[in-house]
Amino acid sequence: MSYTPLQTVAIEPAILYFGTPVVLISTQNEDGSSNLAPMSSAFWLGWRCILGLDGSSKTTENLLRTGQCVLNLPSAAQVDAVDRIARSTGSDPVPDAKQMRGYHHERQKWEVSGLTPVPAQTVAPPRALECPVQLEAVLAAENGFMADDPVWKDGIKVFEVRIQRVHVHPALLMDGHDNRIDPDRWHPLIMSFQQFYGLAPGKLHPSRLGQIEEATYRSPDVDRARAASQVI
Repeated sequence: MSYTPLQTVAIEPAILYFGTPVVLISTQNEDGSSNLAPMSSAFWLGWRCILGLDGSSKTTENLLRTGQCVLNLPSAAQVDAVDRIARSTGSDPVPDAKQMRGYHHERQKWEVSGLTPVPAQTVAPPRALECPVQLEAVLAAENGFMADDPVWKDGIKVFEVRIQRVHVHPALLMDGHDNRIDPDRWHPLIMSFQQFYGLAPGKLHPSRLGQIEEATYRSPDVDRARAASQVI
């Protein structure tokens, strides 16, 4: 679809979710079992990730208590598994805001989703075996959000997590490289305005940024992750 320049209208949509990858976050419950929750308010810089989470969710509760999680990234092939737990919560009782939106309490999310929990290497929560990318992470910081609104300021939490171990399916690796993901082979599941989408195959246009050597972005967190794995 093409657009005529300046052909716009002013609107007031309730949400502005223009499209981000879906993340399945696994965290550890108080009794040692694990919770699995889909979300899509996430972005990455280096080996850090920023997560926007419902302040009343079980994931938020677990992350604050344990400081650990796994960010499992489903591809388009796992869309059914994600959708099966999309309106469930590990919180009991179900928070009021989620009750209003038709959520229900579900403790057996792994079984409902059909995904397989497997042990992580540096954190307690398990990884989702079927997800092509699994990122073990620890909590680095909790940040405020909407602090200027007396009602909403406690309803959303923003977390910065530091990645400690990256697991990827070998089919995603770039030919000739042990530590690079080929973007032509990675097909993330995308959430846009509450609907699931995938990426069209192939690049739209050559990228000037893509000419920069990826290693120039390497952060000290990679070395921290190596050190963390050596003491496990």
